[in-house]
Amino acid sequence: MVEIRWHSRAGQGAVTGAKGLGDVVSTTGKQVQAFALYGSAKRGAAMRAYNRIDDEQIINHEKFMLPDYVLVIDPALAFSDNIVENDKETTKYIITTHLSKEELMSQLPELKEREERVYVVDCIKISIDTIGRSVPNAPMLGAFVKISGMFELDYFLDRMKKVLSKFPQKIIDSNMDAITIAYNEVK
Repeated sequence: MVEIRWHSRAGQGAVTGAKGLGDVVSTTGKQVQAFALYGSAKRGAAMRAYNRIDDEQIINHEKFMLPDYVLVIDPALAFSDNIVENDKETTKYIITTHLSKEELMSQLPELKEREERVYVVDCIKISIDTIGRSVPNAPMLGAFVKISGMFELDYFLDRMKKVLSKFPQKIIDSNMDAITIAYNEVK
């Protein structure tokens, strides 16, 4: 089973990102869960979203997980939230930041032993440049596709177009651009 934990603030699209990923995964024949835990969902409040992906039926509905991937779409949460909580020796971290990986690592000593499994990409800048506002979930999906190797980029883009089909073409196109740019820029 692949488990993914998203660290975000309400309004940044983590729930939508987790559900979008779930929609794409469901087209592959795999079983998937996408859910979130948050209090009043006040815009800007820290929250977490989750995905589970497996070939078998998923009967675990607990929030507890040992994540294979930790996706941090709000840069401040890398410093204020416990992003290494319950991680494994193989957990990969994708962190939204304008900092280089070296700069980020120098400020987060808890990631020192995990350096080879930490990836950075500026999802906020990418979303502002492509979508026109700070909604970093689409770029984070692009980075996840690259780091996980779970999908070919073209397959993922094709499926995401179907997920977003209720939106105007301009929104679909800008999200596809955001996903592609982050896929190419994640380091």
